[in-house]
Amino acid sequence: MFSFFKKKPTPPVAENSAPVPPAAPDAQQTSTSLAQEAADTPSAPAAGSGGAWWRKPFGGKGDSSAPALAVAQEPAQFVAPPEPAAKPEAEGASRQNWMQRLKAGLRKTGSSIATVFTGTQINDALYEELEDALLMADTGVKATEHLLADLRRRVKETKATEPAAVKALLADALADLLRPLQKPLVIGEHQPTVVMVAGVNGAGKTTSIGKLTKHLADEGQSVLLAAADTFRAAAREQLGVWANRNTVEIVSQEGGDPAAVSFDAVSAGRARKKDVVLVDTAGRLPTQLHLMEELKKIRRVVTKAEATAPHEVLLVIDGNTGQNALAQVRAFDDALQLTGLIVTKLDGTAKGGVLAAIAQERPIPVYFIGVGEKLEDLETFDAREFAQALLS
Repeated sequence: MFSFFKKKPTPPVAENSAPVPPAAPDAQQTSTSLAQEAADTPSAPAAGSGGAWWRKPFGGKGDSSAPALAVAQEPAQFVAPPEPAAKPEAEGASRQNWMQRLKAGLRKTGSSIATVFTGTQINDALYEELEDALLMADTGVKATEHLLADLRRRVKETKATEPAAVKALLADALADLLRPLQKPLVIGEHQPTVVMVAGVNGAGKTTSIGKLTKHLADEGQSVLLAAADTFRAAAREQLGVWANRNTVEIVSQEGGDPAAVSFDAVSAGRARKKDVVLVDTAGRLPTQLHLMEELKKIRRVVTKAEATAPHEVLLVIDGNTGQNALAQVRAFDDALQLTGLIVTKLDGTAKGGVLAAIAQERPIPVYFIGVGEKLEDLETFDAREFAQALLS
């Protein structure tokens, strides 16, 4: 379970004024009705124009000393008292459980690499075997050369002679290589925070959006979904199931223009003062240039609905695709200027080393990694945890 947000403090209530009870959840809306309401309702006030709520970075990592940004809030609005903070012991146990699932999920990738260090001497033959194992894990030529050179340097400096010590040094080298990918997804700098999600069919894009929606809703964030994957009926139905399950609104339009649905959703999110708008786009291959142009159009139209949006552009990639995932990152980044990645299905692949290739050649932050279908199998990315789990 994520522990991403600091609970909102109870705002001061003016004397002699009764608190206003929270409004009932809105019913599911269609694109047309929400668009009309967006046109008739004034947009949310600018940040800092009213009382301030302080938000914690999404993921709970990164530099906690960075100044939080204020989000406007109506005065005298009733807010339930904040829940007690989770005990550090509980959070530690949750993360430990995640580490066990991560180790199990990365076993296919890490087993061949770890085998190199079983009962052998530290010589050129070991480095050659390690090179082959890293390449087989789709680490890529550049990242493999970097890791081997870094490992040789560390072994020389520490005078390591035991295989177990050298494996630990490799974990350190890998963690350092992956560290630029470790960055939290921040929710709260804008209202709403507009997140556009792209990816090829089958990568787990819509499922990942559903899992994020669940965690955001559990943390008290108001979410609006945009079913902009209008080409595939199952995508709208799948997203609709997540919307109903989490009692969040969804903007959906059968056979409608994806850009128009996205515009309506962002406009409605502003009017209704939602915390997050998640835009699910149609899956496509980066070689389908005409469809990639459609993604660019969605991005432009979202900006028309909200000048600062999209605030995040995420790409969901399937860990099974190995080096092809790196090609997808390059193509989608060139077209959309990606801000983050979600890497799924690492439990079913022996090619999880592709994260090292991404870190070496296109270091876009990896916000989340997935090692299964369950809700708890999607978690924030930590470079040290990943390196240790891979070589355990």
